[in-house]
Amino acid sequence: MSLLATPAVAGASVEPDGALHSYVRARMADGDGALTLAVASYREALKQDPARIEIARRSYAQAMESGDRLLARQSAALLDAASALPRDGTLLRIGDALTVKDWAGARTMTDRMVEEGNFAFLAPIIRSWISLGEGQYAPPVIDGKDRFAALGLRYADEHIAFQALARRDLAVAMPAARKALAIRSGDGAALRLALAGQLATRGARTEALMLLPVGGANFARARADIEKGKLPKALRSAATPAQGFARLLSRLAVDVSSDASASPLGLRLARIATFADPDGADVHLVAARLLTAQDHAAGGAAEAGKVPASDWYGALAQAELIDALAAAGDMDGALALARAQAAEPGAEPERQVRLGRLLSQKQDFDGAAAAFHAAQAGFAPDQMPWTLLLFEGSALEQGKRWDEARAVLERAAAMAPNEPVILNYLGYAQIERRQNVEAALALLKKASALKPQDASITDSLGWAQFVTGNVREAVPVLERAAAAAPTDSTINEHLGDALWVAGRRYEARYAWAAASVFAEGDVAERLAAKRKEGMKPEYAAP
Repeated sequence: MSLLATPAVAGASVEPDGALHSYVRARMADGDGALTLAVASYREALKQDPARIEIARRSYAQAMESGDRLLARQSAALLDAASALPRDGTLLRIGDALTVKDWAGARTMTDRMVEEGNFAFLAPIIRSWISLGEGQYAPPVIDGKDRFAALGLRYADEHIAFQALARRDLAVAMPAARKALAIRSGDGAALRLALAGQLATRGARTEALMLLPVGGANFARARADIEKGKLPKALRSAATPAQGFARLLSRLAVDVSSDASASPLGLRLARIATFADPDGADVHLVAARLLTAQDHAAGGAAEAGKVPASDWYGALAQAELIDALAAAGDMDGALALARAQAAEPGAEPERQVRLGRLLSQKQDFDGAAAAFHAAQAGFAPDQMPWTLLLFEGSALEQGKRWDEARAVLERAAAMAPNEPVILNYLGYAQIERRQNVEAALALLKKASALKPQDASITDSLGWAQFVTGNVREAVPVLERAAAAAPTDSTINEHLGDALWVAGRRYEARYAWAAASVFAEGDVAERLAAKRKEGMKPEYAAP
């Protein structure tokens, strides 16, 4: 019998509970990843039984995940009436008020947000946008003595800049913009485009062009439009309070999502941002990134697709689309786009790195090494990140070009002599090949001292001690590594080998059994042989 069927009862006519039927169907679709069916079913369940809080709660969560603004607003209203609205629901209501220019309602909801506490540090910036909408502008004032002042100050400068641009006050806008970009040095491309567009709209073409790196592919279209004096229609008006609010939540969403445990909240914030500014390219970029990161690759691709390739933000959207396609398993599609982006004149280093990582996943290590090497051309020798050398060296090593790999990795170690990940990679690669053993052991000891809690580095050191004949010291080190990473096949196999040589045969087989749980292919066969026959030279871990 179907789980959704209603059983017959003798002597009675039973009508199914329509709301429950829709709710169960929604939960099943949700569990199967059928997002469209889940949303439709939650909407129907909510319509049939608006008083059932559990339906409203699940509908709200699903609406946020899918980006269904209407369902989000409906379920939020029901939850609010039942005093069960999540704290981010107050932000949703602020955004709703701002989009219809209900300044009084926005202020009321902002006061409520402060009383609730969770997002109170955003209040000075939100209130400043409301005041701009009211025509009685007051800049954000953040009390330095407040315990959350640092959080508010992190976002203040970019909003001061956009508010100043809306008021055509370049004297205030430019220094605030520079401060905001300094904070966002690693991921500020979208912010540069947004600020440049607002500056150019107000006739400050020189200042706008100063924000956009010359020759960079990500900024080529924007520079060309500004130089011609032909700006896209979407950029010709000043930022609105709703757009400013969306920008604030979008930025917060990225920061919140850096903590994996808070990622669902980050996605909800990003969705509220898209509700407040549905035409904002930069908020769709953030939503795409977070959806992909949280295993909703199809949603990530859909969000990236909302930004036309011809848009100022088109190149950034294509990068998000590449990541989404790769996460969805469409490696051919992702690679085709990545190759095209990397081949454009002025391609930024991150384009080459993205291509290199995809090629590594396809086990085209020669191609990956070439891409990582090409990325290095975008930096002056004294400014090049050591990570690019590590990426190249790793690709060369995996591509069985060890002599070249070692030379690149040694350059990386010379550039960053106190980076544990480099010391570990270079040291372990040499231990695997039984080359330069004493020097490699020294590298691993230094790496372990710099990062003693890293299970992988601890394992490398213990294995190096084992292969150099120091079994007595190796065993406790490998035991510590296995305790820190109990599901790691490599670490448990290393521990088993060392325990066997140390004469602890029962424990060795136990460690090999633990290693077998997640082992595949040749490794699984080798572990099975060791568990059956014991340690033999041909069964030793590499």
